[in-house]
Amino acid sequence: MTMSSAEPAATPPAPPVSLTALLARRDLGLRLLAGPEDVSIHWVHTSEMADPYPYLLGGELLMTAGVQLADPAHYVERVVEAGAAALAFGVTPVYDTVPAELVEACARHGLPLVEVPPKTPFTAVARALWRLMAEARLHELRRVTEAQRSLAAAAARPAPVPAVLGALASRLGGRAVLFGTDGTESVAAGREVPAEAARALRDLAGVLGPRPGGPASASGDGGGLRLAAYALGGGDGLTLGVATERRGPGDHTIAGVAVVLLSLLTAPHRGADATVRDGALVRLLLGAAPADIADTLGPGPWTVVHAAGGDGTPFAAASLAAAMGTPLADAGGPAPGAAGSGGTATGARTADPGGTAPGAAGSGLTAPGAVRLLLPASSPVTAQAGWTLGVSAPVEAGELAAADAQAGRALRRAEATGADLVRHRPGGIAALVDPDEAGAHARALLAPLTEPLAETLRVWLSLHGGWDRTAVAMDIHRNTVRQRIARCAALLDRDLDDPDVRMELWFALTSR
Repeated sequence: MTMSSAEPAATPPAPPVSLTALLARRDLGLRLLAGPEDVSIHWVHTSEMADPYPYLLGGELLMTAGVQLADPAHYVERVVEAGAAALAFGVTPVYDTVPAELVEACARHGLPLVEVPPKTPFTAVARALWRLMAEARLHELRRVTEAQRSLAAAAARPAPVPAVLGALASRLGGRAVLFGTDGTESVAAGREVPAEAARALRDLAGVLGPRPGGPASASGDGGGLRLAAYALGGGDGLTLGVATERRGPGDHTIAGVAVVLLSLLTAPHRGADATVRDGALVRLLLGAAPADIADTLGPGPWTVVHAAGGDGTPFAAASLAAAMGTPLADAGGPAPGAAGSGGTATGARTADPGGTAPGAAGSGLTAPGAVRLLLPASSPVTAQAGWTLGVSAPVEAGELAAADAQAGRALRRAEATGADLVRHRPGGIAALVDPDEAGAHARALLAPLTEPLAETLRVWLSLHGGWDRTAVAMDIHRNTVRQRIARCAALLDRDLDDPDVRMELWFALTSR
């Protein structure tokens, strides 16, 4: 069995796109000349450098017209060393055909080489790739949202633990096992797995254990299957094991939802007040309106906190919640509103950060690393290392949706200004504009921009037009920043040196 306690986060959160899907776009006229087509592309980069190695991050489709292609064999070696997924070569105006030496070098190194015809601009290839990524991301969000609802419904059944395990196994297409403190199977669901895989999963779950400071999750391989184990948050040493044939981008998120629910369902007995609050938060999770659960949740006042950051593992939110006095948090995905014990509520990754109350299912997902906490207003909220926080004003239980929107806006301000913590402040010019109207205006104004361009513009404006600081913040070259900002100015047909234009664009970027 091979094992790792956390998976690397070297690639962006958007699901990769297969080169096969890009080649299938007939309007582009792309042709594969060498290498396999079943490779994953995580982004796209254009460079006419003689040696693009310093500017590549790995996993990209590198596009070039060969302006400085002096030694094709050495060029391909450097591209492969940088970890690029594929090379796209545009014919004309420099070359009438793809150089044979380049084709041979790519074939020798197994690097996919794609010919871009003269009538297809590189921007069209990049736009097609981003659209495919957006479609893949939307598909993944829908999959996770559907799984979230399925697991939440399972938790409300008469035998909730087996039901949640069954729903999890069904959604992941594998087997889900709840292990006791002695490593024995307590409850299991899903299809049977080979004995070797079962032993490897049990051993992986045993790595976690209840010892202080131990890992909260681990992953590995065994018996030809992909394995993952998660420690439950009840403090009694229970672990969840999952065995699947493959591991999808949203699997950790879905498993995280199950971890929160199973932690609640298997937690030690608590007082009647905590049980009532748990029930109120589960109703939020199932989509109840805040006003409907105000009486059982308690009048409050309550504070909503939006947090972004963590170390990228599914259980980073658990440490954040513990630091703020919430005994349980979901760091695995959009599990809205699982409850903590006593008078506090839990933190949870959640859907639709701007519109629904904590715990209510929404239409979208926050970015990876995003968490929502529902806290009594008496609980102090302070800056936490590795996290960026947005804090709402104290509200009554029936006003949680408004507080959720406040916290979302505060988090966006914190991210834009580089602050560790921003609290909601009432008033201001932005408060005078209807949010729906502001959003519609923002979408219309920014429609010409792709997401990478819009994000670069947002960071650039937040750093007062600093080229170097923007490059460092986005981990890209300063020339790339200049090119993107110039492209934004051209697409928007605006003078970005005009302070009025900058103000309008900043308002739009924060309102969309």
